[in-house]
Amino acid sequence: MARGSDGESVLHKHLRVLEAFDAMHPFRTLTEISTAAGLAPSTAHRLIAELEREGLLERLPDRTYRLGVRLWEFASRTPGALGLRELARPWMEAVHARVRQHTQLGVLAGRDVLFIERMSTREAVVNATLIGGRTPLPVSSSGLVLLAHAGAALVDDVVAAGWPRYTAHTIVEGATLRGRLRRVRSDGFADLRGHIHEQSRGIAVPVMGPHGVVYAALGVVVPNDGRAAQGIIELLTVAAAGVTRALEEAYLPDGAPTRSRRGAHPLVSSSLASLDYFAGLGEERTAAAG
Repeated sequence: MARGSDGESVLHKHLRVLEAFDAMHPFRTLTEISTAAGLAPSTAHRLIAELEREGLLERLPDRTYRLGVRLWEFASRTPGALGLRELARPWMEAVHARVRQHTQLGVLAGRDVLFIERMSTREAVVNATLIGGRTPLPVSSSGLVLLAHAGAALVDDVVAAGWPRYTAHTIVEGATLRGRLRRVRSDGFADLRGHIHEQSRGIAVPVMGPHGVVYAALGVVVPNDGRAAQGIIELLTVAAAGVTRALEEAYLPDGAPTRSRRGAHPLVSSSLASLDYFAGLGEERTAAAG
């Protein structure tokens, strides 16, 4: 991989430009991108031009930039995120219809939990997460579920790196975190009261996938009003089991991704007639290539 004189790869610099955009800053000028990415204006200008040519950034008439739709195109091909999101959505909707606050689905992303789906109501309690947003593992109920079932090496890495403290209730000590992770594994759920915002309470359970590993975390954010959580835990557990069954139907018994009898990936959501059509296209391309 090509590297500049400062030892940083060119790819990493491109990623710094893309990471300058977030939910609160979907549009940025060249100067703003340069500042947010920590790059010299001339370097930022060159990288932006390259990303724009590839469709990963788009320039608007007012000379601001936004992330390009080609990024969405790539993301939509990722079975570990959007495929899971499609399979989980009916079960999330069932949970949300009962809870009427926030219902969310998170996956492991380094030392963070990445939220790939969320459902909310206008009157719901404060929630610090967004779709496509990240939260440090130790401060989120979904994050604790994922970390509790991750390897010891990741736990060590998280403890060594540290994490921000949001409220007086946020876990801050490594020993406390390890103890809470043991409890999450034993209980089968995580229940955090006021760890990110005093008024909010996060409750999450694991979603099991192929090979019996934890594939994701399904959780809710509800008011931190002292109510018993057992009903919500049971609701989430049933929904998580439903997502697990959907995952099992989309994978071979040994957990290896397979192609359906119609030749399309099992995580593709479409009609049977459409799957037949896609399969036919694939066969035509194969014959033409031969």
